Amino acid sequence: MELEARELLARLRLRDPRLLLSERDTVRLAPAAAEWLERGLTPSAVVAALTRSLPTVPIHSPAALLAHRLRDLLPPRLADAQAPPPTGPDRTVHPLRTCDGCDLAFRSPTPGLCLNCAPPPTATTAAA
Repeated sequence: MELEARELLARLRLRDPRLLLSERDTVRLAPAAAEWLERGLTPSAVVAALTRSLPTVPIHSPAALLAHRLRDLLPPRLADAQAPPPTGPDRTVHPLRTCDGCDLAFRSPTPGLCLNCAPPPTATTAAA
């Protein structure tokens, strides 16, 4: 993976000549670029992330710029494919209903009246 990362870094100069790296720089930056590839990104996605919105002024240290981007733009690891899927929400999301009294949309398990149109709870219904 590191050899592929070194090749990717060396080829950045084809995308923008200001990103010319020395052999030493490619060797030094390769582990960081390999981390991106190990996280499942394609080489073209890594190149796009590293070359997006480059400064318009001359780049005095392309290695420093790329080191910064490799470190700060590193995407998070994806969940392991063998891991159980995440659990559902903590609460039930009811479907949208239209109030029978005023046509206001509200969420409820059953059709009927919204809170504005429903009669206020009485002592007997509040205790239930």
